[in-house]
Amino acid sequence: MLLILSAIVIGNAAYEAGNISGGVLGLEAIFGNSYIELGSFSLNTFSLSVGVVAFVILFIGNYRVLERALVFLVILMSLAFLITAILTKPSMVEIFKGIFKFEVPNGSLLTIIGLIGTTVVPYNLFLHASLVKEKWHSESDLKYARKDTLIAVVLGGLVSMCIMISAASIQTQQINSAADLALGLEPLFGSFSKYVLAIGLFSAGITSAITAPLAAAYVTTGCLGWNSSMSSMKFKMVWIVVLGLGIVFSSVGFKSIEIIKFAQVTNGLLLPLIAGFLIWIMNKSSILGRFKNSWLQNVISILILIITVFLGLKSILNVFDLL
Repeated sequence: MLLILSAIVIGNAAYEAGNISGGVLGLEAIFGNSYIELGSFSLNTFSLSVGVVAFVILFIGNYRVLERALVFLVILMSLAFLITAILTKPSMVEIFKGIFKFEVPNGSLLTIIGLIGTTVVPYNLFLHASLVKEKWHSESDLKYARKDTLIAVVLGGLVSMCIMISAASIQTQQINSAADLALGLEPLFGSFSKYVLAIGLFSAGITSAITAPLAAAYVTTGCLGWNSSMSSMKFKMVWIVVLGLGIVFSSVGFKSIEIIKFAQVTNGLLLPLIAGFLIWIMNKSSILGRFKNSWLQNVISILILIITVFLGLKSILNVFDLL
């Protein structure tokens, strides 16, 4: 329980800074930088703005409102990155080659772990379980839950591919801000690029800025036996702390891109721990009865776990110059 609380709550506080920074990147692509000077402390007003939007949606504490807000933002993000990927006019032959040809260039290990960490975010496993519990209540609802999960996974995969396709077309080598990203795409489709990219980045950032504190609150209240209702004061206090720390870390002057990369790599390293716990639970008849994992699901799950453990260990050994 301590490991889960540490991985999810503390990890989410760091990850929230990356989420908010992602939303800030979108705003800065259009409006430029904006800071408020408070003595020796400089506050990024866009970080505060993204935090306020996330706070309002979470404070309402209504599942339907939250679901509709997230669905709208995810659709907006998906369309933005899909349009960006199409406008880059990628080679379909190269895309299919890339799907089936796995390479690990020198020095790319942490980037690969970061990509895994941002595609399969550990805290989302807990958040999804908690939100499914809010929406469906009987065994007959299982088919709807599976359908919902399948759509989410496929859509997430397509959006990730669109982002990768768009990134591959960027000629700029040093990326420190959304302006650098937009400049890299500008030769392909002009100044229009920054608006499409900004919408995608802002939607992606604000969506994650809502889900990370929510996941931390569900995990904490679940582990400590508190009331997990979204209107509960203890539930609210957890996500307020995580959201507040995210705003502070996002405002203190670190490069947004570096914050996001650090958060993704951290997630990738935490994934084996959460995945192992999940596989154990999915095989307990006392909890799931006839719905426990089949042998095929276990084979696939263990293969995924082995890959994540291998990458995590390899990166740790590299850090200490043991490999």
